[in-house]
Amino acid sequence: MFSLGFIFNSCLTGVGLAMDAFSVSLANGLKNPRMRWYNRFKIAGTFAWFQFMMPMIGWFCVHTLVRYFKVFEKFIPYIALILLLYIGINMLKEGLSGEMSEDEAEIDHSTLMIQGIATSIDALSVGFTIASYNALKAFVACVLIAIVTLVICLVGLRIGIKFGEKLAEKATILGGCILIFIGLEIFVTGVFM
Repeated sequence: MFSLGFIFNSCLTGVGLAMDAFSVSLANGLKNPRMRWYNRFKIAGTFAWFQFMMPMIGWFCVHTLVRYFKVFEKFIPYIALILLLYIGINMLKEGLSGEMSEDEAEIDHSTLMIQGIATSIDALSVGFTIASYNALKAFVACVLIAIVTLVICLVGLRIGIKFGEKLAEKATILGGCILIFIGLEIFVTGVFM
């Protein structure tokens, strides 16, 4: 049931889906180069959870509410753009306003949820690609996607933290620019490609 090809394809799908989350993790690491391990796992775990849930929701929609999901699908790039622009612009404002305390550098729960949704909303459409799977196979595929996302995001955070230590004051500005770029990339790809 779970062939090597199935595992490989699921992991490869996870790599593709995790690229936006990797970039946002990088930006989060840039913003807070003194981030504790707990917060790293909280951020990466949140992204992994959303990358697990969105394809499962997409799979469920295909099997129940497919016509409603098709209508929603065209709004995905717009939603991702709005969410990432909002977060990115706020990071730019923080970076341009001057020094931040360590508490301000921490990512709050609502921002993390917005980032999780924005970086995983395109994964809803993966539910269509796994529509032929039964529930167990779809669940395992989504677990593999989540595991890959977790690892990739931890790497992104580590890289961001390393560069954040070197870039100091400019790191938050760079992180905000990265988020804005990701939002624009998702929008352009989703609407014009």
